[in-house]
Amino acid sequence: MNILITGTSRGIGYHTALELASHPECQVFAVSRQESKLNELVHQAKRQNPHAKIVPVWFDLEKGNLEELANTVRKTAGHLDVLINNAAAILVKPFEEQTEAEFADIYHLNVIRTASLIRTLLPLMKKKGGHIVNISSMGGYQGSTKFAGLSAYSSSKAALGGLTECLAEEFKEQKIAVNCLCLGAVQTEMLGEAFPGYQAPMLPNQMAQYISHFALTGNQYMNGKIIPVSLTTP
Repeated sequence: MNILITGTSRGIGYHTALELASHPECQVFAVSRQESKLNELVHQAKRQNPHAKIVPVWFDLEKGNLEELANTVRKTAGHLDVLINNAAAILVKPFEEQTEAEFADIYHLNVIRTASLIRTLLPLMKKKGGHIVNISSMGGYQGSTKFAGLSAYSSSKAALGGLTECLAEEFKEQKIAVNCLCLGAVQTEMLGEAFPGYQAPMLPNQMAQYISHFALTGNQYMNGKIIPVSLTTP
């Protein structure tokens, strides 16, 4: 099973790539713009499982040529079974102090480039179907508690949930399921940026186990769903 996951330099993405690489049936394309972090990830995956099939992909999702990323998967594996859109940017700033450019930058990575990546990789998933998992946040989940200073981030994650529902409908005849996981508080660097000093009840490797299992099996049970995965928010 060929899996591509973005944002693997730290936190949940790093640990999800490790968890998936521990499965002998999985070949993981780990995408990050930080080469040193990728090398560390591959080293750790091989320590856990010398036979781990993990392909480091040094790529800037914000600016890179997405066709080049698709060609890497095409040449190495031929097709893609699972895409996990985990990469995200955050802005912690009162709304009235944000510039239009800052607001747009958050949407550029969290929504627009995510949509473009899906569009670019779609031909690699059409033959066999598959599963697209968009990683969102409880901040973007309708009806959840919202927090001051996170308007750009939270609203972009809400947009990702809406995109999930739209694409699930568009891709259903191709047997490609699209689901969205809205994560609650996990002890990551990004959480620390948003809530300095807060101690989350869950570690990245714990959430990674859930995401990995869902990515591999969730499309057998659901499509177009926006799912809260949270003990606390934050």
